Amino acid sequence: MIKTLSVASLTILLAGVAAPALAQSAPDWSGPYIGISGGVVENDEADESLVFDRDFDGQFDDTVSTSTGANAFAPGSCDGAANAQAVSSGCDGDSTGVEASIRAGYDMQFGRVVVGLVGELSAMDVEDSVTAFSSTPAAYVFTRQVENMAALRARVGLPVGPALLYATGGAATAKVKNSFRTTNTTNSFTVRKDDDQADGYQLGGGVEWRLAPNLSLTGEYLYSNLQQDDYVVRVGPGSAPTGNPFILAPNTVGTDMTRSNDKLELHAVRIGMNVRF
Repeated sequence: MIKTLSVASLTILLAGVAAPALAQSAPDWSGPYIGISGGVVENDEADESLVFDRDFDGQFDDTVSTSTGANAFAPGSCDGAANAQAVSSGCDGDSTGVEASIRAGYDMQFGRVVVGLVGELSAMDVEDSVTAFSSTPAAYVFTRQVENMAALRARVGLPVGPALLYATGGAATAKVKNSFRTTNTTNSFTVRKDDDQADGYQLGGGVEWRLAPNLSLTGEYLYSNLQQDDYVVRVGPGSAPTGNPFILAPNTVGTDMTRSNDKLELHAVRIGMNVRF
């Protein structure tokens, strides 16, 4: 939904900016600038589930089975956080997040082309959850929350009157807070691996409209693709009886589990202001 919203929002913004821009004089875009922006962020929900490592070989390719050989997680999975412990209750989809950013950059204009570099720091509040349901019944919820992001991107733009239409792309890194919860009160659960950093890239585009010689308005869409190392939870015996699917022989120690997708994809639409020098 947000990708459709992003394209529509930018189309409207570009149309509103480009029309009056054609009738006004074109400024020189060369020089440094600082700015702020704010907007909404949404994660690109994947068809995700939980995966398991029963033999501790580091490969999450095993099935957690009951004593009869049935798949203990046959009820399935859903994107978002569980509403209750049974699969019939479904999941509450991840809500749209927000962000606020500060940036600094430098542009150089060469005739009809503007090239530049921009560094940005963003504070965010956006979540990405996945739930798996066991036949117990019980729900197992993995959540990652993006708290902040830093990015360094190149910009290439085309001046149109007082407007600059541009594309941007570069590297990004984010701090991610992982968490786990479950309605299973029998087994024990221990975090075995937790990497709070996700690295990747950003791509996007937007428009910057010169309101005054040293002040401009910006509208922008950004796609972020970040890769995070696995967040692994080990399910131990706890007070579970013999025959519990997580501790069936030959591995009676437990089972490692993680989410099937370690990629985080975000879509952001935002507006901002730049002060140019």
